[in-house]
Amino acid sequence: MTQHITDTSSDITTQASTSASTEPGSGWWHDAVIYQVYPRSFADADGDGMGDLPGVTARLPHLRDLGVDAVWLSPFYASPQADAGYDVADYRVVDPVFGTLADADELVRRAHDLGLRVIVDIVPNHCSDQHEWFRTALADGPSSPLRERFHFHPGRGPGGELPPNDWESVFGGPAWTRTTDPDGTPGDWYLHLFAPEQPDFDWEHPAVREEFRSVLRFWLDLGVDGFRVDVAHGLIKAPGLPDVGHGEQVKLLGAAPVPYFDQDGVHEIYRDWRALLDGYDGERVAVAEAWTPTVERSALYLRPDELHQAFNFTYLTTGWDAAALRAVVDRSLAAMNSVAAPATWVLSNHDVVRHSTRFADGDPARGLRRARAATLLMLALPGSAYLYQGEELGLPEVTDLPDEVRQDPAFFRGAGHQGQEGTRDGCRVPLPWSGARPPFGFGPVEGGPSWLPQPAGWRDLTVEAQEGDPASTLELYRAALALRREHPALGAGRDVEWLDAPEGVLAFRRAAAGRTLVVTTNLTGRPVTLPAPGTPLLCSLNSRAPAADLGGPGANAVLPPDATVWWER
Repeated sequence: MTQHITDTSSDITTQASTSASTEPGSGWWHDAVIYQVYPRSFADADGDGMGDLPGVTARLPHLRDLGVDAVWLSPFYASPQADAGYDVADYRVVDPVFGTLADADELVRRAHDLGLRVIVDIVPNHCSDQHEWFRTALADGPSSPLRERFHFHPGRGPGGELPPNDWESVFGGPAWTRTTDPDGTPGDWYLHLFAPEQPDFDWEHPAVREEFRSVLRFWLDLGVDGFRVDVAHGLIKAPGLPDVGHGEQVKLLGAAPVPYFDQDGVHEIYRDWRALLDGYDGERVAVAEAWTPTVERSALYLRPDELHQAFNFTYLTTGWDAAALRAVVDRSLAAMNSVAAPATWVLSNHDVVRHSTRFADGDPARGLRRARAATLLMLALPGSAYLYQGEELGLPEVTDLPDEVRQDPAFFRGAGHQGQEGTRDGCRVPLPWSGARPPFGFGPVEGGPSWLPQPAGWRDLTVEAQEGDPASTLELYRAALALRREHPALGAGRDVEWLDAPEGVLAFRRAAAGRTLVVTTNLTGRPVTLPAPGTPLLCSLNSRAPAADLGGPGANAVLPPDATVWWER
């Protein structure tokens, strides 16, 4: 790599910083790295092709060695699995496909033994149509008092043949399904913002609120450290359930306010939940999945008496563009600082195309380079970071799954979901652990089943294949997370100090406890020369020996395209 031995480091000067920060809090979640486990795709202990809780427990040492602070588990409750467990039939029972309540207890205990905290999903906006309340409400007919706990309404038109309003399901089609009364005649309609098998609760009813207080206490008593709140922005609907009117397709994230998402009444619920959480020892937390129109609206969920964190979907949906990323970082930090909450950063999850594919622009190698660079950029920002299982292996989206194996309800309803053209299955393919052929150690039997097929090319992406290889994505993640634990300027604080840099390059400085870190990310497609701002600690291209490639203070370094470097100053 070309180097220019000229001392022009003073050319990198402070340009701007975010708004003044408040004192950072001391809670563990403020700078935690949290790893999302999608249980059905993480590890299969019993060989049936479906991941399970004993499988997760057996693989917890991988997460400890990776260097994360906490594990977030997607739903494992009793469910008909119409939407991969987000249709819950019983919130206090583990679905047999995942194990038993004893398995959940063992997972939490083992995680704590390894120094890992455990966050579980809570799904309060809707349940399964097999939930006892809903089944009884249907069976008992229009006079059932349990119907008041859902949104049952008569239809419009002379015979009630039209839905009560124009709301559409996130998964496509009307957000209403008409019932049949016990005598066989057409009845009222019920609301489901997602699949018909997922009726929405009516959170104006006190029994719904008390039931979820009880569910929270159940899992807190078992020892979990917190909750990820699914569709946190959807619990309260506008009075009278008015029409949307503007004809916009329903999306979890949209610029236009809608009467079924992000209503101000949700905040009363979360103030109540915060009081409950604060009554437990051990700093229990709640994280909002709140797809709001702006990060400023998301910040309202994080006022001091409400929830602790909210996913930063605005950051997740920002493309590979220096100006756009800088703007969303500034805006995110300013919004979170206004409520004294930590920012969060996330690049992938179980609902979106993996970022190694999103950033690829048709070139998988470029996509992986950018994904690795994006990860080092994210991990250097102040606040908490979320990782999605498999990104530490550089897994791409599986885009060629046969239609007959897909299970995402959005696919079968013919609707795009967050830009995925009707399927989220491509990011949910089971993880490759070891071996040369599927299921790559996902299950205990070589050549055994997996609920979604894995590409044969994943033999080079297994944990086993990547361990010890300094060029591997796994070793890069391990090195980055080890440095993040050791270096006081990584993750801590509330602000970044932007530095002047060439067009298409982001550069910022972080300082804490007498140590200074500079981060440079080259988002261009070409090498960029700039003054080396210090001694290189880590480069996204390789987890080892970055100094040999980049030089140190007093030299002009050439940043490779699509790369991030951490420098000690």
